[in-house]
Amino acid sequence: MYDMSKKMSRMISLLVLPQQQQIYPCRLPTIHTRAANSVSESQRKWKIGFKAPRRLVLGLGASFWSQFMSMPGRARGKYHIALARQKGVIEEVLKNVDWPQQFPFKEEDFQRFDESPDSLFYDAPRFVTHIDDPAIAALTKYYSKVFPPSNTPGICILDMCSSWVSHFPKGYKQACIVGLGMNEEELKRNPVLTEYVVQDLNLNPKLPFEDNSFDVISNAVSVDYLSKPIEVFKEMCRILKPGGLAIMSFSNRCFWTKAISIWTSTGDADHVMIVGSYFHYSGGFEPPQAVDISPNPGRSDPMYVVFSTKASTA
Repeated sequence: MYDMSKKMSRMISLLVLPQQQQIYPCRLPTIHTRAANSVSESQRKWKIGFKAPRRLVLGLGASFWSQFMSMPGRARGKYHIALARQKGVIEEVLKNVDWPQQFPFKEEDFQRFDESPDSLFYDAPRFVTHIDDPAIAALTKYYSKVFPPSNTPGICILDMCSSWVSHFPKGYKQACIVGLGMNEEELKRNPVLTEYVVQDLNLNPKLPFEDNSFDVISNAVSVDYLSKPIEVFKEMCRILKPGGLAIMSFSNRCFWTKAISIWTSTGDADHVMIVGSYFHYSGGFEPPQAVDISPNPGRSDPMYVVFSTKASTA
């Protein structure tokens, strides 16, 4: 009976506004994104043992509510006011963190509403962008500041969880820019890539590259889909050159049925702490840092970056 109800919930969620659900990522509802609006609140959870509210699997109700909240004009005012108040907070979240000795999350925190194979979900190419234009521009500007100059000899970059667009600076080139993603048609269309690999990191987190191969690893708005993040981040550390830079960027949009439970149950400042914990507990990285690059707080998609470099001794 349980299996049948789960299948029915899955079928219903696909029937509700299928075009938005399957093609365009939704904003998380207000109740999720306001979970932590201060450094002290976010860090307090770690000192007492992080326990996020469990996301309820409600089938039609949850699917409809997510779609309803993401529609233009719905709860937008209060929602964006909450995000605007976080401006300036994000940079402080990862400073002087008293990390628990053990990784604080459980297996259930990395479950998804839709546990069907990711290969099915990503089978059809989606030639759309997953954040709005101002957020894209902010990410591109950030990349332009931290990437090695274009056409620098010996530089190799990995765009992880890549697609048809990487949001790199216009005209940016290196002799080696590798894309790793789920859909070959999308990767073929990406003009910045010099080569690509199709791989499901949730099935196989082992990265198919030699040790110390890359100077930079980027991941745009996809870290929330990783169900084996520690394994993936350990692999990132392995293939980065000493001093190499890893950049995880994210907003408040996602395909929520494929995002991990701990992500959809928590807010923006918590997301920064979650990604920071991946760097910390995977080992081999310098202490992670966070940057709020949101271009127009309260008026467009927020944009956050958590980054770290591979320790020279790793």
